[in-house]
Amino acid sequence: MNNILMPLAFGLGSTELIVIFLVILLLFGGAKLPSLARGLGQSIREFKKASNEAGQDEEAEAKGKTGAPKETPVAKSDENKNA
Repeated sequence: MNNILMPLAFGLGSTELIVIFLVILLLFGGAKLPSLARGLGQSIREFKKASNEAGQDEEAEAKGKTGAPKETPVAKSDENKNA
């Protein structure tokens, strides 16, 4: 079982993970743990969403570049209208 958790646990063993969980339980209490886990899940979800959107924006910019500068419309001055 320890081999399965190895990539997720950053090299920590099962005993270390249990001790960390117990310390968190003592610090925050049993009633706060679900709300803490929910908040952590939401923040991870928003981070992934933002990083995906940033990647898509960069890809769209890379595809949209043609090398030529974009021309901006210039308003005609009053002198050109009278001529």
